Amino acid sequence: MKKVLIIKKIHDSGIKLLDSRKDFSYEIVEDPETSVLINKVQDCDAISLKTSKFGSDLINATNKLKIISRHGVGYDNVDLETVKKKKIILSITTNSNATSVAEHVFFMMLSISRGADTYDKTVKEGKFLNRKNLELSKELWNKNILIAGFGRVGKNLIKKCTGFDMNIFVYDPFVDKKIIDSLGGKKIDNFQKTIQEMDYISLHMPLTDKTKNLINMKVLSSMRKNSIIINASRGGIINEIDLNEALNKGMIFGAGLDVFEKEPPNPNNPLLKNKKVLLSPHSATFTEECNERMSKETIQNIIDFFENKLDKTKIVKL
Repeated sequence: MKKVLIIKKIHDSGIKLLDSRKDFSYEIVEDPETSVLINKVQDCDAISLKTSKFGSDLINATNKLKIISRHGVGYDNVDLETVKKKKIILSITTNSNATSVAEHVFFMMLSISRGADTYDKTVKEGKFLNRKNLELSKELWNKNILIAGFGRVGKNLIKKCTGFDMNIFVYDPFVDKKIIDSLGGKKIDNFQKTIQEMDYISLHMPLTDKTKNLINMKVLSSMRKNSIIINASRGGIINEIDLNEALNKGMIFGAGLDVFEKEPPNPNNPLLKNKKVLLSPHSATFTEECNERMSKETIQNIIDFFENKLDKTKIVKL
């Protein structure tokens, strides 16, 4: 019998999958502290992992571990070098979060563009008659958007952009032009040049040495003054100090951030008080439907692995 250690409770749909199997047992641990987990990981064959840090000390403490199944798509909370050294498989839930994240991006784009917070506040403060003095909002129609990173989220987002009659540009060196063309986008190769002509930029890249601080003062200062940047991927891609300065100086119109370089963000992070930023607490996947899908896929990845039928696209290449 294979033992699955579930670090932080998952949706019941995932638990039911394990309950239906006689060849799997499981234990749920709510406290992700290393001192608690160090003994728990020693005899498990698989781990279901959310966002808790899983470092080399825990990985090295395992004796039978074959697979770490991430409840999500990011894996910067896992010590990849040690995982590779111990020949442990790392899988992600590639099919679960695209709709939820793409909808969240659109929610941010519309909220910022149409001044949702300002309108709501105006009515609630009894200033309804002041509406004609409010700054005019912006339409998405016929605007240029750059989708930077064209995985499942990017492919889902492009459908929504098409529905709003936006001009869609895609930057992803690893995706064939024909695929982008077939979905209504235009593949671009020069990120730095194209970003100067965009009204919206939506980031969907992993955090790597190449993408860290990709959006810095040099890039921000070259963007249109009416532009809006959305980040629902990884926080370190945007230099937060530079973004705050660019917003304060009117270099760009606004920003929507679901992720931060440090999470939770430092209380002194100036973006927390910047009125030109719409923030959410890394919650783009926080829908009932997405939570259910991710839990099912997390556990199914473990089952499929031990049955030698895990989809290779769900395995992180180390």
